[in-house]
Amino acid sequence: HELRLELQSPNRDKKKDAVKKVIANMTVGKDVSMLFTDVINCIQTENIELKKLVYLYLINYAKTQPELTLLAVNTFVKDAKDPNPLIRALAVRTMGCIRVEKITEYLCEPLRRALRDDDPYVRKTAAVCVAKLYDINAGLVEDQGFLQVLRDLVCDPNPTVVANAVAALSEIADTSSKDVMEINSSTLQKLLAALNECTEWGQVFILDSLAKYTPVDCVEAESIIERVTPRLQHANSAVVMSAVKVTLSYLDLIDNKEMEKIFSRKLAPPLVTLLNSEPEIQYVALRNINLIVQKRPKILEHEIKVFFCKYNDPIYVKMEKLEIIIRLVSDRNIEQVLLELKEYAQEVDVDFVRKSVRAIGRCAIKLERAADRCISVLLELIVTKVNYVLQEGVIVIKDIFRRYPNKYESVIGKLCENLETLDEPEAKASIIWIIGEYAERIDNADEQLDHFLETFEEESAEVQLQLLTATVKLFLKQPDTTQDMVQRVLHMATEDSDNPDLRDRGFIYWRLLSTNPEAAKAVVLGEKPTIADDSFSLDPSLLDMLVGNIATLSSVYHKPPEAFVTKSVPLREKRDEMEEVFDEYEEEESDEINGEGSLERDDNASYTENRISKAPSVDLLDLGDSTESNEMMFVSNKQREITDTIVSPKEIVCTLEQGQGVQISTCWSSSNGQLLLEMEFKNMTETPLLSLAIQFNKSYFGLVPAQPQIVFASPILYGNSGNYSLHMTLNPALIAPFGSTNPMQPLQCAIKNMSSGLIVYFNVPQDIAASLSSEGPLSVQNFLTNWQAISENMEMSSILINFSMEFEAVKSKLNAWNVHFVGQRETQFGMIAYFSFKIAGLLLALLEISDENGQFKIIVKTSAQAYANPAKALIEFLLKS
Repeated sequence: HELRLELQSPNRDKKKDAVKKVIANMTVGKDVSMLFTDVINCIQTENIELKKLVYLYLINYAKTQPELTLLAVNTFVKDAKDPNPLIRALAVRTMGCIRVEKITEYLCEPLRRALRDDDPYVRKTAAVCVAKLYDINAGLVEDQGFLQVLRDLVCDPNPTVVANAVAALSEIADTSSKDVMEINSSTLQKLLAALNECTEWGQVFILDSLAKYTPVDCVEAESIIERVTPRLQHANSAVVMSAVKVTLSYLDLIDNKEMEKIFSRKLAPPLVTLLNSEPEIQYVALRNINLIVQKRPKILEHEIKVFFCKYNDPIYVKMEKLEIIIRLVSDRNIEQVLLELKEYAQEVDVDFVRKSVRAIGRCAIKLERAADRCISVLLELIVTKVNYVLQEGVIVIKDIFRRYPNKYESVIGKLCENLETLDEPEAKASIIWIIGEYAERIDNADEQLDHFLETFEEESAEVQLQLLTATVKLFLKQPDTTQDMVQRVLHMATEDSDNPDLRDRGFIYWRLLSTNPEAAKAVVLGEKPTIADDSFSLDPSLLDMLVGNIATLSSVYHKPPEAFVTKSVPLREKRDEMEEVFDEYEEEESDEINGEGSLERDDNASYTENRISKAPSVDLLDLGDSTESNEMMFVSNKQREITDTIVSPKEIVCTLEQGQGVQISTCWSSSNGQLLLEMEFKNMTETPLLSLAIQFNKSYFGLVPAQPQIVFASPILYGNSGNYSLHMTLNPALIAPFGSTNPMQPLQCAIKNMSSGLIVYFNVPQDIAASLSSEGPLSVQNFLTNWQAISENMEMSSILINFSMEFEAVKSKLNAWNVHFVGQRETQFGMIAYFSFKIAGLLLALLEISDENGQFKIIVKTSAQAYANPAKALIEFLLKS
């Protein structure tokens, strides 16, 4: 109330102080939207500081008060004509930041004037505003011709305007996936001229645009590189990396090898200089240098010393330096490198030591002349008897044996001396492989293997598989003395093990040995191809793409942008682009898919991914930010009239003893297509149950309560019971790591009594059939529409090995779990069937199962990438269960 009175005060200073207080409260998260009208009334002022504050408030609350925001439009339009260029720019900038559809139509005329304004400050502000308007309404920007005006601004005499125009066009290109930046010879000269005068971030935008330009010939490429190379000396590391990207992009176009060498040499000093920056910048630089060294190793071939680790380097920097050292190692510098790696192998950080030992092995595999020296260093480290050094040493020596067969068997004796100390699966598997491969050269090979066979059933799958193969190798080499051993191993592998891979390999070996021993020798003892150190090298096409994205997140992750960034393209636009192809596809598929999928319904069960606001929650399970800053949660955009269905009986999940006087029973149900957890609370404590905080741990599908609190209509007193229907939703941030859980695993839950502070932990049984909606299948038309709308990047596929089942049985089995059959068609290769299912009644998943020449293949598509893999694995689980 006091703030409202101050905002209405005729005193200008008091009014400005009041707006400052409002902004201060807004900044710390307090809701001051109730003062919207009073703040808006302060907009009519000549004081530029007050006007800025009011505009800031407007930007923050315009979405929640779109109708009232329209009251400020006249002021925006008036300010856009103000004699003061700062006010003109402020008005245009604010209108662009207010993401309200109704305001955009009023923005066009002021924006058009601002783009042609005499003052460069207004023009540069208007250029950025075009990109913001494109994000709100792309069609409007194209219809009003703003894109062409932006292209004209690239030739503006002011370098800052040029930089902002390039930045806006780049933003629009990224959003629309269209090449809206048209560079010709005239534009090119303007960009290169502006490069010397604009701000450092303007230089980054211009350089990034130049990197996408293809010169007409090698002369133009040389000219551009010469104009860009001074940027390699810039103090800003982003400018340096962008300049490196441009130079690397054009080097392939230069025919003169001498000029290519000169330009390549100029890249080394700035890259080395980046390694004197802060650790975070070093890390980004090293990730980019890793790519550059793979593409052009000669650039830094004489600079290996700068990548030697310092004692105070963070571990993530040390790890990256190790990778680059291995890439730059050669016969000339191997001695220096081995001395360094030997020192690293005696450090205290276990992960760094392990990687250093592996690096020695990779040097041996890479450089044949240095293999002897590398083996000597490894043996010196093994003699130290440090456990983790020993484990890694055995692993890398196994790889060296595979690279240089029948050359270094003399070290096997020293390795076998340490059998008792090996306790890691990979190290055990490596020594077992060595014993099996060189059994004829080891006097007591059968005793060595028998040592591991004593604990066969307790070993990991990796060790068991190696033991099985090594025993068969030993039998083929020494059949007279090892027949009992091989029979014992085959029996354990085929009869006592529940690992399908182990059983299958055991049966294959058994049949080979019993039917054709010579064939078994050819298979098991056959000559093996030598290995090379290419396990950390990228595919050439991927490498070229990543080099083209240097100085972006893509070059840090070493992944293409689409692997971690999903662009949202309006479905309407996508439909327009592919309308003709899709209509033909739809007509063809509709004819081929048969009757069972012809169910017609009024809606296509489409659901959208929307952000929902959450009440403050208590982190009961130590999940950190994942409970608050959820990437997205799924809510339905349409309610349905569906009969409530209880799908499982209530059972006690938390006893009175476990709940310290509170008994909890649960079951699953659905209402209007919404998954519910029906909860019954029996209170045997003196404290009434009124409000509870509830939280679920990470689970297979990331099922979580839609709201973090349970508030009862009336308190549950001592001896009484109360019911509550908990609406469930999906949270991708709470999906358990893939492979760490299965669809049947119970949901871990924690509840806190807000009155007493008591926290109770319990498990809720999972019910797959309840988690998958029972609404029935999509119609054929709706299935096709949804299938076409979901990008191929969002699909997952796999082939089921050793799986065979009649199609009718597949349909029946999946239908029992609410995976609904849509239709099927027959091709020249076999049968293809289509299914649909909904996870928690919210997220639609589409399924294709094909049986082509006896090979079952499944393809799953979902609109949320995080759920594609779990949905595919779920289908595999259901088919094999």
